[in-house]
Amino acid sequence: MARSIKFNGTTVAPGQELRIDLQIARLPTHTNIDLPVLVRRGLNPGPVLLLTAGLHGDELNGIEILRTMIQDKLLHPVAGTIVAIPIVNIYGFLQNARYLPDGKDLNRSFPGSNTGSLARRVAHVLMKDIIPQIDYGIDFHTGGANITNYPQIRMVFDNKDNEFLADAFAAPFTLNSPLIDKSFRKAAASKGKSIIVYEGGESQRFDKDAIQEGIDGALRVMQKLGMIEQAPQVYHERIRLDESAWLRARYSGIFHYFINPGDFIKRNQVIGTITDPYGESEFKVKAKHSGYVIGLNQTPVINAGDALMHVGVKG
Repeated sequence: MARSIKFNGTTVAPGQELRIDLQIARLPTHTNIDLPVLVRRGLNPGPVLLLTAGLHGDELNGIEILRTMIQDKLLHPVAGTIVAIPIVNIYGFLQNARYLPDGKDLNRSFPGSNTGSLARRVAHVLMKDIIPQIDYGIDFHTGGANITNYPQIRMVFDNKDNEFLADAFAAPFTLNSPLIDKSFRKAAASKGKSIIVYEGGESQRFDKDAIQEGIDGALRVMQKLGMIEQAPQVYHERIRLDESAWLRARYSGIFHYFINPGDFIKRNQVIGTITDPYGESEFKVKAKHSGYVIGLNQTPVINAGDALMHVGVKG
């Protein structure tokens, strides 16, 4: 039988399900803000898998992935332990904002500090109370404002644990993504914990396909880790991308795109136009690289320098 483990001083026994509220801070009104952590333990020994969403408070698809899995009772392992945090950035979620009230990006505030900014304090709680207890993790994200990301896993190639998780998840695209300084993923890696990032859809909007892909991928990881017996089959093509590049607007105006997320494009292909609002000028937008559209700006009005398209490229 599996041993008991502790989260923030609370013992969770095999077969037990608990909600543990981690105290983060207080609002100016002295209202406490707690971070709910759901722990589901199987009766049999196995790994501890962390599932997180809402590091950016306006990225709702990951939150919906975990909410659905909790509601449909999909996070009940027969072996091992699931630790689910549906909303990491409680402050941002309440304000429908990407960042915290201090203006900091939580995913650039790790490993954090118990005496630092609000973002660094939240990061510190995760690193102190959660990361030491886990083995693996999946962190759910979406594209930023107005950027739609095609379902993809971001991880470090040639890392055997990353490769194992990404292979099990089986997203349509797997992108080699170096660790970013002060990110959650890099801070966890410094402690010997392997976390991959799932990207799907855009902020402030539900994308049903991206949500379902995230649920299916998480279940496949759980099955690969021996935590559950069955998981959805993979029917789509899986493509590995060694690097990526952004195509940016050379002109300000109205962007009309001719392609869709997930499409393959060729170098010099006309992928859209930028026009002025008065019908007097039109500029063709050509691809700089051959590759796959893994992110697309679907906002019509753009300024020179804005990101139009994220292209994943095979090596």
